[in-house]
Amino acid sequence: MSDPTVGGKVIVIEETKTYGQKGFRKRLVVLEQDKGRFSNYVPIEFTNDNCDKVDGLNVGDEVEVAYRLNGRKWQKDPSAEVKYFVNIEALSYSVKGSSGSSASTDTVNRDLDEANADLTYSEEDIPF
Repeated sequence: MSDPTVGGKVIVIEETKTYGQKGFRKRLVVLEQDKGRFSNYVPIEFTNDNCDKVDGLNVGDEVEVAYRLNGRKWQKDPSAEVKYFVNIEALSYSVKGSSGSSASTDTVNRDLDEANADLTYSEEDIPF
């Protein structure tokens, strides 16, 4: 089974942020999808070494991103409300077109999963 993908136009590329004592890194990229009467905005996280691979992206690029969903449960204390969060973590991406060229631009693939294959994270490293 192949990984799910999401496509859209890159509208935001944030700087890399570092969290925790072990230096967990995260970089957010936001895609815009035109849905006719409204736009859909999809925030995607690139983590650790994959943060540097975002340097190949530009605002305005049309991309397709393979991803995995990560969910997390959070509760401040036993009597507090339980909250659930979901994050989209990028595994790979391909540029389908760029703001400075036509949609027939050669596809560029970036495999991100290999860089994170052996990484493990503790609860302290993850910033949500």
